[in-house]
Amino acid sequence: MRKSFFTTLMLVLALSLSSCGYNNFQVLDEQVKADWAEVLNQYQRRADLVPNLVSTVKGYAAHEQEVLTAVADARAKVGSIQATPELVNDEAAFARFQEAQGQMTSALSRLLAVAENYPQLKADAGFRDLQAQLEGTENRVTVARNRYIQAVKDYNVLVRSFPSNLTAMMFSYTPKPGFTVDNEQALSKPPQVSF
Repeated sequence: MRKSFFTTLMLVLALSLSSCGYNNFQVLDEQVKADWAEVLNQYQRRADLVPNLVSTVKGYAAHEQEVLTAVADARAKVGSIQATPELVNDEAAFARFQEAQGQMTSALSRLLAVAENYPQLKADAGFRDLQAQLEGTENRVTVARNRYIQAVKDYNVLVRSFPSNLTAMMFSYTPKPGFTVDNEQALSKPPQVSF
């Protein structure tokens, strides 16, 4: 009788552990880390292109120093943030990282807008090649960010769903931050169109 009770207890315990979600947390946490690493990889690729792009533009538009300085400053700020897999567990650090990347995007947009004023620069094969590489990298960043967003969504659903939320509380698993839009309120306003 005692052996049967012990066997039943072990069976109930095994079944309850199999539905606790612990292994799912491990799988999804690793997926978030892998997708985050890909986001960092693409952002690093973009940062690596910046010095060559700035040097090329500087040769044609040396008096556009303010824009060139803004790009260099944005790249320095991005480089100063320690981007590690643990960054996704620190919401404040993640927000600083996202802000720095947003500043880099803005500075690069201004740099490319300046380039429009210089026909010789736009005709330069090196500049066109760098611009194409940058556009390709921006596309890769978008894909990597989308994969990360999906992985975070899956992880956060597991953290918040019953009964896995009990496991999350027991092992201190908390929701991970996702990417946000820089200026959400501006998106809610309809665009002004005038002819």
